[in-house]
Amino acid sequence: MKMGREQLYRLIEEAEPGEREALERLVVHSPWRQKFHIQPEVGLLNDPNGFSYYGGEYHLFYQWFPLGTQHGMKYWYHTSSTDLVHWKNLGIGIAPGGPFDSHGAFSGSAVEKDGKLFLMYTGNTRTEEWVRFPYQCMAIMERDGTVTKLGRPVISDVPPGFTDHFRDPKVWKELESYYCVIGTQRTDHTGCVVLYSSADLLNWRFEGELGTRLKQFGYMWECPDYFELDGAGVLLFSPQGLTSEGNNCRNIYQSGYLIGDPLRLPDRDFRHGEFWELDYGFDFYAPQTTQAPDGRRLLVGWMGLPEIEYPTDQHGWAHCLTLPRELTLDNGRLIQRPARELVKHRGRMAEVHTVMHSRAADMKELGGTVYELLAHIWEGGAERFGIEFRVGPNERTVIYYDSAAGKVVLDRSESGQGLALEYGTQRSHAVALRDSMLTLHMFVDTSSVEVFVNDGETVFSARIFPEQVSTGIRLYAEGGSAEFRVVQWEIE
Repeated sequence: MKMGREQLYRLIEEAEPGEREALERLVVHSPWRQKFHIQPEVGLLNDPNGFSYYGGEYHLFYQWFPLGTQHGMKYWYHTSSTDLVHWKNLGIGIAPGGPFDSHGAFSGSAVEKDGKLFLMYTGNTRTEEWVRFPYQCMAIMERDGTVTKLGRPVISDVPPGFTDHFRDPKVWKELESYYCVIGTQRTDHTGCVVLYSSADLLNWRFEGELGTRLKQFGYMWECPDYFELDGAGVLLFSPQGLTSEGNNCRNIYQSGYLIGDPLRLPDRDFRHGEFWELDYGFDFYAPQTTQAPDGRRLLVGWMGLPEIEYPTDQHGWAHCLTLPRELTLDNGRLIQRPARELVKHRGRMAEVHTVMHSRAADMKELGGTVYELLAHIWEGGAERFGIEFRVGPNERTVIYYDSAAGKVVLDRSESGQGLALEYGTQRSHAVALRDSMLTLHMFVDTSSVEVFVNDGETVFSARIFPEQVSTGIRLYAEGGSAEFRVVQWEIE
């Protein structure tokens, strides 16, 4: 049942007697609870926030609405991990409800200073007439996990030339200064990113708009993230309002990146190449990165999208985060690989080596609802070849290579309970075979799949909602042959 505005913007302590318990009972009976992805215990999860390494642990917060599966009063929920594999739920990190976040603690980021973790976020407020006033706020986390919000915003005003869509600060340190980028909307209703600088994280100076070539590129840029990798500057952001074109920009909203020269003050000019999507699947948004102690750049995204209804909405919970990914740079493109720590998940292994010639076959050695799978497939003249998984009497999800088109296709038209059908049931992206070989590295959870193609050259993320009896794996080739070497691990 849809909530009205007053119900959506309540604090946890304003819940009706038994309201949360009713949601918890729904969650317990949901058949689509994930086994190895971060998900809310109850309610709605969205953007990852405050991704950082601090005090010998990774800390990862996420946007959380605890009283339903619509977007309402947002909290920061806190999780932590020593190994990127096993995550602990630590409860509320930042609670809204103060004068500068009366209608939600919106997205933000974290940076360490003086042995403490500084959490910079957008405080959402509304007047009685429902006019928005955003504030950029700061909270400070101690080593024991205690979080204290500052009594005043660190950025109180929206600069001239921009609307009240002004949010999601991503902060970093460079030499002895701190910087943050904020996603915003110009007064002509086009999206962009602005830059601030600070000596102490408390007093911020507006430097101006980040200069890009994308002057008319959607109506709002959310969740920006700037970092440098192998001597290049990388800007991630999630533009809203792009028009789909061919295989590109097929979802309601996108997330992608620009690669260019390192950003330098005072001109803020970012000389960059073209915009690339980060993920070509159905469900990916608002990614955030951090740097590991060994220097690796790690990324986590929201495996979901705004303004889309999901089957679990009726079960008292919604959405999950992606697995952590390692980012590297190759020939002007970001490569995304599953974090190497994820091998710790691996349990019992099964293998198959076979050749398919214009046929399909169920693999009795393989299957399940939760697993990691690595397939090396050599094209031997087949017009199309691929893997069907979560196969049941009336269900299957398919990842395949179309040789004539030179692209990988993910098809969830028969994956079970449908969603976002107005945006189509297939996603595809151009991929070149390597010495006639395609590599598919898949992580299948109860209600999701993440596919890393050709060692992270392309990634597809999707939520799928099949029946629990749909556990089969089928290999196939059409119009010719394909050779398959497949290894599957149970995930413990």
